[in-house]
Amino acid sequence: MTQVEQLADFVVRTTYDDLSEAACQQLKIRILDALGCAIGAVAGRPVQLVREYVTEFSPDGPCTLIGGGRAAPDRAALLNGALVRYLDFNDSYLAPGESCHPSDNLGAVLAAAERAGASGRDLMAALATAYQVQCRLSDVAPVRRRGFDHTTHVAYAAAAGVARALGLDPAQTAHAIALSGTALNALRVTRTGMLSHWKGLAAPFAAAAATQAALLAAWGVTGPLEVFEGMKGFMETISGRFTTDWSREDLERVNLTILKRYNAEVHSQTAIAGILELQGTYHFTAAAVERIDVGIFDVAYSIIGGGEEGDKTLVFTKEDADHSLPYLLAVALLDGTVMPEQFAPERIQRQDVQALLCRVRIRPHEAYSRRFPAEMPCRLSVTLKNGQVLSREARDYPGFHTRPMSWEAAFEKFTALAAPYTTTELRAAIAQAVRDVAGLRVAELTRLLAEVRVPDVAASERRP
Repeated sequence: MTQVEQLADFVVRTTYDDLSEAACQQLKIRILDALGCAIGAVAGRPVQLVREYVTEFSPDGPCTLIGGGRAAPDRAALLNGALVRYLDFNDSYLAPGESCHPSDNLGAVLAAAERAGASGRDLMAALATAYQVQCRLSDVAPVRRRGFDHTTHVAYAAAAGVARALGLDPAQTAHAIALSGTALNALRVTRTGMLSHWKGLAAPFAAAAATQAALLAAWGVTGPLEVFEGMKGFMETISGRFTTDWSREDLERVNLTILKRYNAEVHSQTAIAGILELQGTYHFTAAAVERIDVGIFDVAYSIIGGGEEGDKTLVFTKEDADHSLPYLLAVALLDGTVMPEQFAPERIQRQDVQALLCRVRIRPHEAYSRRFPAEMPCRLSVTLKNGQVLSREARDYPGFHTRPMSWEAAFEKFTALAAPYTTTELRAAIAQAVRDVAGLRVAELTRLLAEVRVPDVAASERRP
């Protein structure tokens, strides 16, 4: 058997009963969190563009769009996945050489499960499978250092989850994963230099294409089954050699995923929590700050601190801002939090934050780098204009897997994000449906998601 056939055997044998009680609870919390992120994103301009595209070219279909309407499975996967991802507030997984957002798979798995008339138990099994595949590939086959984006792994994970949700057999599943993995090798330029809308759309695009691949496989289309180990395959051209015994995998990796407390790139979470705790302890204002010095693990420095992925003091757009640790710390001190409101264009461009972010200095710290990803350590030193120096060291934050977010805290975050676009009754109903998902049909959850209010796009902003 090829490696993709071994992976397919793992995918088709997974069941809801394979989930431990802890994994089941954590997966439900992540679904609630992802849906809160999705509902909170319905007014985002790039997501509105995707919605216009989907509804114009796929005005009907078997799958529900969050906010109303229906579409073909791949188009629903694209829009609903874009909603989950756009705010950059959904869950994460940290491996030594890679990070990813496993809930990037939810839009595709939800669409496939609805298309198949699946139960909530099948949805949970399929999503847990996608989580396991993406996290384990992040562990054993990181691609960032080789110039590829982590959404390269979404190709395999989403295809696996969709195949499981559709109930494909082992051969169809292997071909689905092979088709998707061969076709979708994304470049890391997605997240380097001057960032674009694609930063938030790359993963949903990959998941939607993986959905297409799985549907093609269901119709009998075959793919290269040596996608991993074959000549010019994934190992030879992208990841290097690795081994994974899929026959011994379980569905427990979800327990090591983490949730964001702040609407910011994941590696910034401890630093943001730390700077706000310093301010809360010593009651200084942003106007009193002369400079901020940050020692942090090398991955954070590389991605959001001005390391190999570009200058992070040049901040003009939401995409720039949520991947700039200087901006995130500056706006946190000024506003007392980091939520979607901190990425409004007028907030980003204001002189107070633009001036303060230029006084943030970030350096990689070797000892902290050795402790990552088991921890997310950093040290913050704030020098005030009166010469006083205030310091704090932190190893993690509430929401990290060492201090997991409770259902109650997740519901609070869900409420904050969803409130502008839902009623109190609808929020309660969605949350209860997620909590009781094992006893429902997927269509009962998607029916509720269709009731989310979507702001009307002004006629002047509509695409031709």
